[in-house]
Amino acid sequence: MSLFEELTEGLPRQGPGSTEATLRALAMTSGLPPRAKILDVGCGPGAQTIVLAQATRGEIVALDLHGRFLKELQERARAAGVADQITTVKQSMFAMDFPADSIDLIWSEGAIYIIGFAAGLSTWRRFLKPGGWMAVSELSWIAPNPPQEPREYWASHYPGMRSFEQNCEIVAEAGYGDLQTFLLPAEDWWNNYYGPGEARVLELRAKYAGDPRTCETLDNLRREYDLFRAYSDRYGYVFYVMRKPER
Repeated sequence: MSLFEELTEGLPRQGPGSTEATLRALAMTSGLPPRAKILDVGCGPGAQTIVLAQATRGEIVALDLHGRFLKELQERARAAGVADQITTVKQSMFAMDFPADSIDLIWSEGAIYIIGFAAGLSTWRRFLKPGGWMAVSELSWIAPNPPQEPREYWASHYPGMRSFEQNCEIVAEAGYGDLQTFLLPAEDWWNNYYGPGEARVLELRAKYAGDPRTCETLDNLRREYDLFRAYSDRYGYVFYVMRKPER
């Protein structure tokens, strides 16, 4: 098993989020048909996918490049009684193959950073039906002039990270309207993501105490947790919910 698999196996989420946040963002969409076509991009093990299936009668395509996550999602969906609503697709978000104007709602929690916020909004837009919705969460600076320590860390780990204001401008430039936003609370980082992740890192740090390279990787993850403890008032995940205009 790779270190990535050991770090992520069985964790509830692969990014900040919660059932409450998913439902709050979903409530910002309006006019979805009863059997909405929903695409969950970078679904991971599917915590939000299950919530979407339970909250709608939608037909959901859950897309991820990691087959292990998709298998876990399938197991969760069966346990939750929503497996008939969810189709899993192992595919890169860089090469999605769906008909144009075919999807009512594109969803992506904590994953659009992989392709980049601007690139994702621009390239995925063609899949949405006129009047369709896009809901994504994105790491954003939420206060001006961030301190040097988090600025340098995120410049190395996510150089595409921008301010909330810049991201709102990107939404408009990509041709979306009806933008609604909210900041995920700190507990949405800790309860299902950083908390379980930090415990796993400590376990693996003890396991690989004699492996300097692996310990360096794990110590870098611990630094990320410590940075958020210190600077959660300067950056966070923001949900951006927007609509493709009608023709």
